[in-house]
Amino acid sequence: MDEAVRDYLAALVERARAVLGANLAGAYAAGSLGLGAYQPGRSDVDVALLVDESLDCATRRALVERLRHEALPCPARGLELVVYRRVVAASGTGDPGFEVELNTGAGLPFRASYDPADRSAADGRFWYALDRAILHQSGLALLGPPAAEAFAEPAPAQLRRLLVTALDWWLALPTPPGDVPAPGAEDAVLGACRALVRVTHGRWLAKSDAGRRLLDQGSDLAPADAELIRRSIAARAGGPAPSGPSARAFQRRVRHRLATMH
Repeated sequence: MDEAVRDYLAALVERARAVLGANLAGAYAAGSLGLGAYQPGRSDVDVALLVDESLDCATRRALVERLRHEALPCPARGLELVVYRRVVAASGTGDPGFEVELNTGAGLPFRASYDPADRSAADGRFWYALDRAILHQSGLALLGPPAAEAFAEPAPAQLRRLLVTALDWWLALPTPPGDVPAPGAEDAVLGACRALVRVTHGRWLAKSDAGRRLLDQGSDLAPADAELIRRSIAARAGGPAPSGPSARAFQRRVRHRLATMH
């Protein structure tokens, strides 16, 4: 882990403890940090905090004020932080279930949400259960019990439905027409790869690693899909993105496969 990120996480935990006191039950590095795929300049710092008891409004707002970028500068593109009650994190629910959500950073629009009802369907209410499932497998404990004990993932059928919903969300995003690079299309392609690998192989991988896993198995991929995945992996290292139409076609094929599994 990058030293600046390590120091930042230590400071974040101490500030959270100053606000939450004995109610703070755990702190975990999530996302690319947990999956060993953090890319300086591209990745966010993803953190989940656990509390024993629900937070009152004043405490939620105090936590945001102590952790937002202006108070604690994030060395990455931004901080994506979510706070859950411990019972929610361990339940395997598909609901958002958070106490506080904070997005903040030099490269990330500020957003603070204090109730799951504030999160619209258009923004995606499926992310949280998927993030907790990844935490269950790969979260890095900064404080508290191991992530595998603190977090649970949804049942297999529910997990597939959440992944299909996530693909629907990606497919609804606007994208430029024609065979031209569409910035962000590489994440759409590799996100679909990760969903497919999780369901077929039973393990969460970082996006590029999931693409490589599909390329390694080879026989299930059409040549055009294999080339699309290679281009998407290269795009995350600075190469041109794939086109929007090609990314969407691949996502639709993955969505159909996941939706028809039993």
